[in-house]
Amino acid sequence: MIKCILKKLENPKRPLLGPNVKALQFWGLLLPENVTMKYVYICLHISIIYFTATEYVDIWFIKSDMNMLLENLKITMLASVSVIKVSTFLIWQTSWRDIIDYVTEADLNQRKTTDETNLTIIKKNTKYSRKITYLYWSLMYTTVVIVMVQPIIKYVFSQTYRDNVKSGEESYIQVVSSWVPFDKSKVIGYLGACAFQSYAAIYGGGWITSFDTNAIVTMVFFKGELQLLRRDSAEIFGTENNPVSREEAEKRFKECHSRHVNLIKYSRLFDSCLSPIMLFYMFVCSVMLCVTAYQIRFGTSLMQTILQVEYLVFGVSQLFMYCWHSNDVMHISQEVIHGPYESRWWSQNALRKDLVIILGQYRKEIVFSAGPFTNLTLPTFISILKGAYSYYTLLTNSQSDI
Repeated sequence: MIKCILKKLENPKRPLLGPNVKALQFWGLLLPENVTMKYVYICLHISIIYFTATEYVDIWFIKSDMNMLLENLKITMLASVSVIKVSTFLIWQTSWRDIIDYVTEADLNQRKTTDETNLTIIKKNTKYSRKITYLYWSLMYTTVVIVMVQPIIKYVFSQTYRDNVKSGEESYIQVVSSWVPFDKSKVIGYLGACAFQSYAAIYGGGWITSFDTNAIVTMVFFKGELQLLRRDSAEIFGTENNPVSREEAEKRFKECHSRHVNLIKYSRLFDSCLSPIMLFYMFVCSVMLCVTAYQIRFGTSLMQTILQVEYLVFGVSQLFMYCWHSNDVMHISQEVIHGPYESRWWSQNALRKDLVIILGQYRKEIVFSAGPFTNLTLPTFISILKGAYSYYTLLTNSQSDI
């Protein structure tokens, strides 16, 4: 059954981005051409934005409870990142469509090659993209399911909690802390609030998974295209046993140069769409990791600890995947310049000028950033973890002094 579902996600016209584009379309980030459906999706997006606003409102009512405040703050800030992701995706819809179309077209062109090594690289990257996509989806919705069922599990398995709720000493645990314009201390109001919160959790999860996996697989594409470009540059003049004519070498020069120009163009467009979001997300992630670590240490129940650990794993994994793949692209882009040097460049004196031109082009690196302050690299990821640990230590010490 699972194989059948995964097969339906594939698209022969988009062999690399098939499942990712379908996810973007399903969750409404890529708006449909149908006017009615377009406005339906816009209304759904607005409803989630409204829900995020109610989370901020709820902070006022729970500000006296440190644990509830931290939990609300963590969820609300992550929801804010999701809202910014989707809002910018919709505003810059044309740019994102251009990036997706470029990735699809370039990928299809590379799949026409007869070079077995190149085909192996393409298949390996495609398989890797599927693993990353499905693993990320699984991790995200595991988090969503745990968040949704935790109130039920606590009510069923904790006699003390049930007695406290019935006596009025404790209130019902919400799926996500948010304000509602009715009394959620009553059963009917509580169930209504939980229904809206569950809907927001599911739809918000769809936002995050569709946006993030599309961005990460796009990074995988840039890495693969640079790997292929280096190999093709090494064969501009053919091999020792099968040299090519000057006309063929000139043709290969132009093709490699054109491919790298497009890589630079669309990588910069991609970075311009992603960079502002990643700047805000890095700040949010530092706070989220700090708060989650604090809650794990001072957790009062096994269920709460399990939830917080899973949430911490998701938060770290989300940031790590961005930094890891961005770091890969940066290093491969620095190595692509070795391609022409690995060719038979010494055999064609008449094309030395072309060689110098393409080497100059290859010196342009592809680096994804988080705003104007830092690049998305593994050292940046480690710095964020260190910062989160520092905030955690400060928060713990401040609570110990009280």
